[in-house]
Amino acid sequence: MPEIRPYRPSDRDAVADICVRTADNGGDSRSLYPDLDLMPSIFALPYVVLEPEFAFVLADDADHPVGYILGTADTPTFARRFRTEWLPGLLERYPAPTDPPGTPTELMISLMHDPERLVIPEVAAYPAHLHIDLLPQYQRAGHGRALMDTLLAALAAAGIPAIHLTMLTSNTPARAFYDRLGFHHIPVPDVDVVTYLGRSTQ
Repeated sequence: MPEIRPYRPSDRDAVADICVRTADNGGDSRSLYPDLDLMPSIFALPYVVLEPEFAFVLADDADHPVGYILGTADTPTFARRFRTEWLPGLLERYPAPTDPPGTPTELMISLMHDPERLVIPEVAAYPAHLHIDLLPQYQRAGHGRALMDTLLAALAAAGIPAIHLTMLTSNTPARAFYDRLGFHHIPVPDVDVVTYLGRSTQ
């Protein structure tokens, strides 16, 4: 039976692989982003490096990660640390773009170089944010809820009052999942491709 445990540094490659296999609106992103380091470098690895205390994995019977939930307690601080501590290590492989993005990969590299995009005034009352991903065969079995409960408890214990997340508006199954967990819509003007959701950590 899969069990939730804190992230370990030895889980790094497995977490990166889960990110790749779920980064295309919940599905395998390898055909869309052939560089297998790209998506984990933006959406997974900086979290386990910068704030491992808010990283948890779902491990199978062999103790191999098959899902994760990753969070930061304070989004503005995370954005600053991403720029000053994480991004410098990526610059040689992913130089800052000089032209508007023309491909999915170029769009992701543009996002990589703009961590300040995470700091949205409308979500200031929800300082934490998260990423949660499960391999398909482990979805719809209660593991996502259990992962969420684990992170929310850790944030609450650290005195963090509320959390937000960003999801593709088109991902209706994900929206139904978050609705069941008590998340509500946070209006953000001039945004339609993504939806912001938030809730208390209690």
